[in-house]
Amino acid sequence: MKKDIKLENGLEGVLFIPENVVAGGAAVIILHERYGLVQHTLDLAQKLANDGYVAFAPNLFAQWKGDQAALKAGKERVVLPDPECTRIIGLAIDLLRGDAEAQADKIFLMGVCQSGRYPIVAASQRSDISACVVFYGATQQRDWNVGALQPVAMPDMLARLSVPSLFIFGEADHTISIENVRRMRDALESHHKSYRMHVLADAPHGFLNDTMPGRYRPCDTEVAWIMLLTFMQEVSLGQWPQKRVRWEFACDAGADYDFSKNLRLE
Repeated sequence: MKKDIKLENGLEGVLFIPENVVAGGAAVIILHERYGLVQHTLDLAQKLANDGYVAFAPNLFAQWKGDQAALKAGKERVVLPDPECTRIIGLAIDLLRGDAEAQADKIFLMGVCQSGRYPIVAASQRSDISACVVFYGATQQRDWNVGALQPVAMPDMLARLSVPSLFIFGEADHTISIENVRRMRDALESHHKSYRMHVLADAPHGFLNDTMPGRYRPCDTEVAWIMLLTFMQEVSLGQWPQKRVRWEFACDAGADYDFSKNLRLE
């Protein structure tokens, strides 16, 4: 079942509820890329529902009054303040816990590309999130810069995490280098935070996105999706307890890896 959500508190998005949903189960808040709430994000949410998870895709830019066509084409860029993202995620959590069909007990936050930092932002401030999931995001230099929109430094937010995180990157990503990935890994370990992190061989930025033929990698998508489902199942079964620290890093990259040779694909 799919429901369009538009509430008086400003929350907008699409809620996907799988068949035979059981109250008190798990849900995923899936956050969209820089293009806004486009079909790709809705397809991922539907895929999560097909796998048995309640999924909610909020429109982070619902209050933005700019050129929507330009946004979807990547010609406009909207950057929300971290506190506003946390507010929207909070409303989404309230929706998932209160919806008559959803009634989710465990909440996973999944960020993709530009929204990759937002699960960390929210989970660093809340205690009702089960885990963070980041696909090729949160590690660029602009994600680590501190300013009016991002008032708390990334290492400080990581220090406040109380939940495990899954990170999936691609070797051929033109925006995120392996050095960026290692900085995230090192920061997590320095604060004794549990994580699982993969760098997939030859995978470009946006390899999940089947609406962008130049980037889409079906085999990598299948592998990454299994990683995602496995991680969420493990967390749901209590296999990542807070009293234990678990570090898992796997990187498949060429011995001659050179980030400067990675190209932007469409």
